[in-house]
Amino acid sequence: MSQTKPPEIEPVSPIRTLTGNQKRLAVSVAVLLSLFTISVNGLMNIQEIYRNIIFLGFLLVLTYLLYPARKKSVSKQIGITDYLFVILSIVGSVYIYFQYTTIHVERGSVAIGIDYVFAVILILMLLEAGRRTIGLFIPLLAALAMIYALFGPYFPGLFGHAGFSIERFLYRMYMTTEGIFGITLSIASTYIIIFILFGAFLNASGASALFNDLALAIAGRTRGGPAQVAVISSAMTGSLNGSAVANVATTGAFTIPLMKSIGLKPRFAAAVEAAASTGGMVMPPIMGAAAFIMAGFLGVPFSVILLAAIIPSILYYAGLIIAVDLEAKKQGLKGISKENIPKVWAVLKERGVLLLPIIIVFGTLLAGKTPLFAGFAGIIAVILSSWLTLDRSNRITWRKMITALEEGGRGGIQVGIACASVGILIAVVTMTGLGNAIAYNVLALSGGSLAVLLILIMITCIVLSMGLPSTALYIVVAVTAAPALIEAGVNPVAAHFFVFWFGAMSNITPPVALASYTAAGIAGADAMKTSWTALKLTLPGFIIPFMIAYNPVMIMQPAAGETVTAWSIILAFATALLGVFVMSLAIHNFFSVKLNLIERVVFFITSLLLIHPGGLTDAIGVAVFAAFFAGHIMRSKKQVSSANEAF
Repeated sequence: MSQTKPPEIEPVSPIRTLTGNQKRLAVSVAVLLSLFTISVNGLMNIQEIYRNIIFLGFLLVLTYLLYPARKKSVSKQIGITDYLFVILSIVGSVYIYFQYTTIHVERGSVAIGIDYVFAVILILMLLEAGRRTIGLFIPLLAALAMIYALFGPYFPGLFGHAGFSIERFLYRMYMTTEGIFGITLSIASTYIIIFILFGAFLNASGASALFNDLALAIAGRTRGGPAQVAVISSAMTGSLNGSAVANVATTGAFTIPLMKSIGLKPRFAAAVEAAASTGGMVMPPIMGAAAFIMAGFLGVPFSVILLAAIIPSILYYAGLIIAVDLEAKKQGLKGISKENIPKVWAVLKERGVLLLPIIIVFGTLLAGKTPLFAGFAGIIAVILSSWLTLDRSNRITWRKMITALEEGGRGGIQVGIACASVGILIAVVTMTGLGNAIAYNVLALSGGSLAVLLILIMITCIVLSMGLPSTALYIVVAVTAAPALIEAGVNPVAAHFFVFWFGAMSNITPPVALASYTAAGIAGADAMKTSWTALKLTLPGFIIPFMIAYNPVMIMQPAAGETVTAWSIILAFATALLGVFVMSLAIHNFFSVKLNLIERVVFFITSLLLIHPGGLTDAIGVAVFAAFFAGHIMRSKKQVSSANEAF
């Protein structure tokens, strides 16, 4: 089978495999970064700007120690140029750290020539670090934003503006909290890094193996059991790391061979893993780093985002489980034999206590505590619970603690660099009014139709997000696409969920479907065909954001002029779940037997009726589906009866 080569915009360069003193240097910096973030967020009080400066300085140093300049570099040594960039990064950070008060207090917020020199140095170091860690797209976008800010008068129509001098631009980016040291880096240096550390400690305790065993024990014997195991384990793991690609790489190594072992095609096995891993980006309780940035953008407690994600994530995974079950039924596949499956109680008895940290995090967030409090509580709970397991290998020793701190420091690089880089974009959008211009043009193009607007925004988000990690893709779509939806009257939380959801879907949407390509590599399948199969599996999930936009009750937000009640939530969930089920039948063309053309068309139209809130459309959708579904069951029984008689 021919292999389709993934596009050359993969977002992450390979990390150097260092040895000797260079390895000890990189490990020390990573551990110091983790210890610094723990200290400033839990043990001491430091002004936001200074915390962000030191945090970014650590990230830049680690980047140049670990990431080579060229993606295909085989060098395992840190070069002279890398050391030079390390020095420039330190100099650029140290200068603003010690001169920030001088600039704003002693000089009355007046910059001088040397200030601008160091501003240029740090911005260049940041853009190069972004290129090395998250690919070319974000640094290029930041560079284009700079050009737009400086040369505004030369842009046509609504996109034109008065322009900003180079001095004013550099001042805003480097010497205030509105540029690279702005809100996104603040979120990265607090909530995000703490939960990255939580995930690193959880991984050190053996929780990933627990998730796999628990999923195997719960779903292993069901029809197409290994595929259902992949869905469940990827949902649990993905919620913690928030990265579709990383989730595929970790859980896929276990689940994909397991799926292939029962007869599922390599392409389908890879597609299931890619789809399941992508859903982890919107799966509570953590949902990855982007959820914290969303809460910051919207100015709401993280618990609001957590609660909002519950129903959509359940619907997404319900659609995926239905799709897997239909495929297994179609192929006549069975689950794994009983003797090869661990017992749920045995798994919980041996390592079930490792679920306690997740429960504590979930509970503290719902109780209204801050994400920082929840993250610290989770880390402490992981350490304590690891010593309560029956398996001594799960206990977090001093050595494991150092490893977790190192992994946490490394894990913060991509997220932190992305957050600092897009700080440039956010500042330019704010300075120039670009967001309003984009919103106006998209609204004008939609002709006042919300349905058309949602489709346009969906396409925009998928295209803009291709090849980006979760934090970067959310920030890009939040500042470019979400304002148009809010301007059109969509609930703000619903608008941000809509754009983030479709940004996340870019991980499995051709032609740049990084989660699909990663899974295909593990399965030995054709990458592009895997992408199309994953897209087919998740198509029911594509209607969920539309449901949210039309009916924000699904994310526990009130529609205009209405209130959220328990009954409205139950009704919205029930009709949405039915809509996902009906669309799955139409897409996969099977239930008891293959659907005929009329059934398939009717089921598809019925699922669309259930998208729009309202008693009339719901009643019509339910009635039509019930009638045709009953007809399908009767027809399938006749076919089975005829086949038995012929036999």
